[in-house]
Amino acid sequence: MFSEWNWVVHCLYLLLNICSLEVSGGLVQSCGHIIPESPVLALGSNFTALCILNESCLDFGNIYANQIIWKIKNKVVPKEQYREINRTVSSVTFNDTSSLATPLTCNILADGQIEQNIYGITVTIGLPPEKPKNLSCIVHQVSKLTYPMTCTWNPGRHTFLDTHFRLKYRWPQENFPDCIPKDVNNSCTIADVQFFVNLEVWVEAANALGKAESDPLVIDPIEIVKPLSPHNLSVNSGILPTVLKLSWENRISIAVMKLKFNIRYRIIGDTNWMQVPPEDTASPRTSFSVQGLRPYTEYVFSIRCMKEDGVGYWSDWSEEKTGVTTEDKPSKGPAIWRIIDASHSPASWTVHLMWKALEPFEANGVILQYEVTVRAKSSLSSPPEKYNVNTTNLTLKLPNGTYEVTVIAHNRVGASPPSVLLIPASNTKAPVKNVRTLPKDGKLWVGWTAPNSYVLKYVIEWCLVSNSSDCTIEWQNEPGNIQGTYLKGDIKPFKCYLITIYPLYADGQGSGQSVKAYLQQDRPSKGPTVQTKKVGKAEAVLTWNHLTVDEQNGFIRSYTIFYKTIDGNETAVTVDPSKTEYTLSSLTSDTLYTVRMMAYTDEGGRSGPDFTFTTQKFGKGEIEAIVVPVCLAFLLIVLLGVLFCFNKRDLIKKHIWPIVPDPSKSNIAQWSPQVPAKHNFSSKDQMYPEGSFTDVSVVEIEADDKKSFSEQDLKPFDLLKKEKSTSEGHSSGIGGSSCMSSPRQSVSDSDEGETTQNTSSTVQYSTVVLNGYRDQTPVQVFSRSESTQPLLDSEERSEDHAGGGDSTTQRQQYFKQNGGQDEINTDRPCFERTKQITPANEGDLVGFAQLQISGQSSQLLGLGLEKNTQEAALLDVLQTSTEGQTVRPETVEGNPLSVDEMPKSYLPQTVRQGGYMPQ
Repeated sequence: MFSEWNWVVHCLYLLLNICSLEVSGGLVQSCGHIIPESPVLALGSNFTALCILNESCLDFGNIYANQIIWKIKNKVVPKEQYREINRTVSSVTFNDTSSLATPLTCNILADGQIEQNIYGITVTIGLPPEKPKNLSCIVHQVSKLTYPMTCTWNPGRHTFLDTHFRLKYRWPQENFPDCIPKDVNNSCTIADVQFFVNLEVWVEAANALGKAESDPLVIDPIEIVKPLSPHNLSVNSGILPTVLKLSWENRISIAVMKLKFNIRYRIIGDTNWMQVPPEDTASPRTSFSVQGLRPYTEYVFSIRCMKEDGVGYWSDWSEEKTGVTTEDKPSKGPAIWRIIDASHSPASWTVHLMWKALEPFEANGVILQYEVTVRAKSSLSSPPEKYNVNTTNLTLKLPNGTYEVTVIAHNRVGASPPSVLLIPASNTKAPVKNVRTLPKDGKLWVGWTAPNSYVLKYVIEWCLVSNSSDCTIEWQNEPGNIQGTYLKGDIKPFKCYLITIYPLYADGQGSGQSVKAYLQQDRPSKGPTVQTKKVGKAEAVLTWNHLTVDEQNGFIRSYTIFYKTIDGNETAVTVDPSKTEYTLSSLTSDTLYTVRMMAYTDEGGRSGPDFTFTTQKFGKGEIEAIVVPVCLAFLLIVLLGVLFCFNKRDLIKKHIWPIVPDPSKSNIAQWSPQVPAKHNFSSKDQMYPEGSFTDVSVVEIEADDKKSFSEQDLKPFDLLKKEKSTSEGHSSGIGGSSCMSSPRQSVSDSDEGETTQNTSSTVQYSTVVLNGYRDQTPVQVFSRSESTQPLLDSEERSEDHAGGGDSTTQRQQYFKQNGGQDEINTDRPCFERTKQITPANEGDLVGFAQLQISGQSSQLLGLGLEKNTQEAALLDVLQTSTEGQTVRPETVEGNPLSVDEMPKSYLPQTVRQGGYMPQ
């Protein structure tokens, strides 16, 4: 029971203590403290701290030293570093303070359970100051009477602590206030010092870990003065063209200090300074004449000074001033060279003389003109030719030979030494060998092997090779004792240059040796464009053009051709750069290929555009091997067909195109039965000219002779009378005239029941009809018949005429007349009506005359009759009449016949036995 109350009392006491404690930074101050309080420690040293507990905490809290825990930044220090001195004191030891951090705290476990912070300290770690070193002072002249002194030193290592520096100085018997640096720790300026008195100067450094002083410096301030630079500098030209005179003012009294000087100068535009020898200006002065300068050259000058004995410091350089020397005659003649053009005349040549303008240091003034003298070496007696020019070139046309050319430059003062160039008639001397180039340090170096003979000098020619501009020659002279030099022109990268080297001898010159070179190479600007020259079945000839010099950007080392099909792998072929044509072989026929080409320099390659082509389906000669036999076979078949047709021409003509007469070309209108035309039957062409009648048969029948004919013979007449009413108006006039139309109908073969013989040939007939009543005048009518009645084959056989006597007797009379009039007769006047001739004993006898037209001469009516038979038949017709009347034919073109003269009828008949009659 007592122990429980004792525990309660202890808890209440601890609680009251905690509530009544003054807390600072979270640490309990009343129960203990740490010794030392906020120490400053040297880095790497040993350190021991003590935590001392108050007696009051021991009695009421049961807190003892063995319960103390040490921490660094809340990190527990190992127990091995603890030491319990007594029941109230515990220590901790650190052998190396470099591992020590802040804060360092002392903590305790109350009743072994609750950790409580007792006290804590801040630990500062650093280094003591080092001894300042390298103390030096300088007196800067600010004005003519003001000389402040500035001292600088090396403060040493960083101490990690707040370290203070002081500059201390004194005279032997007098001390002065310390000079404290502002914002820096390595320099301090004393406002004013006295000359000619020794002054002791040192530096003191101090921090929490100690103090340090530099070695003392004893000096007279006059020995460390840096004076102001001379001012009001001026430059004037002297009497001589190589001298300029300088003048200035010093800003320090000679009583205080005697000075010596340094003078520097440079050509304007140049960065390299030249200096007057120091011994020439090692005495006090205010002017100086600079000698050995270039005539007519602008210089920049600057000057400085210091104590005459060399003790102290040089002043800064003065402001720069410029001056120009006067002119002098040129120091050397211009470098000269020539270019010889091939002349159309073998006896002369064109020489382009050119020389370089003198450099300013060589011209020594303004060049006014050049004097050029040309002297022929082959003819010493002839006077030399002189030319005065203001340019640096001259073109002359000279006869072939050896010449000596002299060029002299003139300025205001005088003339230059002459420059001589020997132009030999031919370059017969030894040339240089092994010309080579090498890019180096951004320049193009050219080297060569010298010939064995002594060379006065070398001329190096070069020009930019370009397709867009001409090759403009640049050149330079080099001494004869060297074998390599850099080109002095503006050499550009990725450009091709043609370099030529000529050795010049005392009595001539060697031929030039050339080489092409690049200062820097690059890939080509574009690739070659490839095309096909010829495409076959398994090969293709590719062609391309070389890249221009501007596109190459370097030396083309090789070409590579890449080709492939649409779905195939790409194949590469390397081609020599000198080639412009290549043949691809082993290709697949009738296949589309894609080809491209790359050009390579030393720096890489670039591809040209793609090009496509298709190989042929057939090779050379394959198509000819197929086409030629086919054509020959076709020609053979055609030839055989022509021969067959020629042999069977009659049969083919009969079945394909039978000859059909054209009534529109008939000349029946011009035919006169009374005057039969005599025709020459000896010639087929004369007998049947184009457009003429081919066959005309006319038979005269009297009206009262009807009874003498058989029924068979008169049957066609009855048929015509029956068809009269249906054929009117169908036929037009014969020969194409509308005036010949007749109300009589034409005879046709379309009579029903009478077409017993059929053929594919259609023959047209012309019928002459005479008809009328007994007391009326008959009308003469010509009517066209559209009969398709074929001709009999027997009509073409002459033997049929022998047995035709009976038929001829029944018809009593006939005559035949062939018409030969042209088609132009269709324009003649219309036929006139004739008087009707009718016998008194026959009231309505119709007379017929039918004209048969055929296109073939073999179908002439009565072809088998002889000429005398035709004449006899004609006489019988004219003289015979049943009623004692005479009938005469009337011509178409004549006047109408009288009633007595009009024939009673005309009936076309065939003269052969077995011929057809109109039906």
